[in-house]
Amino acid sequence: MFVRTADADLLVSSLGAGSRTILSHGGWVGSGELWLPPFEILSRTWRTVAYDHRGTGGTRCTTSAITFEALVGDLFTVMDALGIDQCVVAGESAGAAIVLEAVLRRPERFSGLVIVDGRYTGQRNAQRDQLIAGCRANFPATMDAFVNACVPEEDAEAERAWGKQIVGRSNGPAAIQLLECLEGIELEARLGSIELPTLVLHGSRDVITPLASSEKLAELIPNARLSVAEGAGHVPTVTRPAWVAAEIAAFFDAQR
Repeated sequence: MFVRTADADLLVSSLGAGSRTILSHGGWVGSGELWLPPFEILSRTWRTVAYDHRGTGGTRCTTSAITFEALVGDLFTVMDALGIDQCVVAGESAGAAIVLEAVLRRPERFSGLVIVDGRYTGQRNAQRDQLIAGCRANFPATMDAFVNACVPEEDAEAERAWGKQIVGRSNGPAAIQLLECLEGIELEARLGSIELPTLVLHGSRDVITPLASSEKLAELIPNARLSVAEGAGHVPTVTRPAWVAAEIAAFFDAQR
């Protein structure tokens, strides 16, 4: 279904009808499809909701600008449109910054937090500058190289091909804006105020976001637990969906 705002049509997918709801946000140019593999498993006992954020997948915007404020606002718009009063919220890669900001602003709307190989700082770095330059010069080639780096697993040729289809539905200008809109955000100094049960997941072979970043995140959030998928790259939601689903189910079952 599409959730319509004043300047965007957000493509939303919902599976399952469990008593608990988990809502996810994809990473950089990765749509909500990145969450569908573990959600197919979780939907047997959970209500699972994924959506394509601005600049990705089937979502379409009538404005040319993609801003951090709009991305955070869209998350609450989706919740309200689907009648979700409270849920576990999950963010993958750059989507971590969006869901963390949402939790910091409206903690009463959430019962838990999941971060997968998350980026949550607004600092510029060489990797970011290289990606922007690549998106300007040759977006398809940059996406091919990016997905290859995200999915280093030897047994994941099909997942790599699927990932390239997913990111290929974005475009150079949108990809650049999705990186630039994170510049200058300040989250780290505020993370200690998060009281929600928080599960931090990370692939041991991730070369996009270093494991040290998730280790630090788990230290900054008081009720956080870190779990590492040995041999997984940057997108264990795609390459290790059974592990991601099992970690989420076990962690939040223990909170009951």
